[in-house]
Amino acid sequence: MPQHIGILTSGGDTPGLNAAIRGIGKAAIRTHGMTVVGFRDGFKGLMQNRHVPLNASALSGILTQGGTILGTSREKPHKMLVGGKKRDMTDAILENIEAHHLDALICLGGGGTQKNALHLHKNGAPVITLPKTIDKDVWGTDATFGFDTALGIATEAIDRLHSTAHSHHRIVVVELMGHNAGWLALGAGLAGGADVILLPEIPYDAEAIAETVKTRRAGGSTFSIVAVSEGARSVEDHAALETARAAVERADGDERKAAKAELRALESTMDDCTSRLSRRLEELTGLEARVTILGHVQRGGTPSAQDRLLATRLGTTAARLAAEGTTGVMVAMVNGRAVPVPLEEVAGKRATVPLDHPWIATARNLGLGLGD
Repeated sequence: MPQHIGILTSGGDTPGLNAAIRGIGKAAIRTHGMTVVGFRDGFKGLMQNRHVPLNASALSGILTQGGTILGTSREKPHKMLVGGKKRDMTDAILENIEAHHLDALICLGGGGTQKNALHLHKNGAPVITLPKTIDKDVWGTDATFGFDTALGIATEAIDRLHSTAHSHHRIVVVELMGHNAGWLALGAGLAGGADVILLPEIPYDAEAIAETVKTRRAGGSTFSIVAVSEGARSVEDHAALETARAAVERADGDERKAAKAELRALESTMDDCTSRLSRRLEELTGLEARVTILGHVQRGGTPSAQDRLLATRLGTTAARLAAEGTTGVMVAMVNGRAVPVPLEEVAGKRATVPLDHPWIATARNLGLGLGD
């Protein structure tokens, strides 16, 4: 009997998802003689049994398309919104996997998807995952598809901001995606020639940033570009968050719920960190500062050649692993090879920028400000 595999995409949309779907599907059909079904809108569509056959016709022409032909959502199998309430729909999902006779369910997603997939794996589902995110923060892999495309978009944006910053003698603060990891801001800041790069991994001091700007001005530079990750925080805000998170870890029961609510409230007050930083830099330097928030434009549009190659390699490897009966793994890129990594080693971990990373050293060697 031919093997059957399912595919779903979960979490935020990312360039390269359709290339991965195509890579999985074509290899599964042509090389391994499988039948392939796609589930719409992530784990929610799997729970609702909303599916579509992925045959050669459905896979044709999608390599260069951004987004995902299957749609996506952030719903979790064990905390799914049904009838206005969060419910554990794990059993319903397992029933649909069984109903479709799936030998493997291939889930394309970031850190949250790895945790959700591990949950299903522990409950008996034959799961394989692929790492996708523009943040490049999935543990256990050297690369995630989507990052290279976003890096190019962010770099081009910084390139374009140079002319207006120079013309008006301004500080331009450009906010890039990266809530917990600063890979995108660091890479785009280096490639785009930013003067200051602020990361979640390095709490910043606004006065130190202002000194960098003043030093540039004293040296004849009339403008400065500040590339900042959306998750970058000041030393003071970082300390407050760490205290609140520690309170959550110490508490249990109702006290833990209250501590979590306080943490969420504190986080919500920091939604305008970039704007507050911009205003503070105006006060400290006497220069005009303007904020540009790139937002979702960073993860839209046609995937780069590098992301298409990466997604295709990971996808074809996932199909091979499914044919061999290997499940409970993420297909990672390690030292140039696509290899299986146990989900237990991946889920719940985050690949942040090491403080001794060569990119950090490069920034310091260039004399760029990192806010510390």
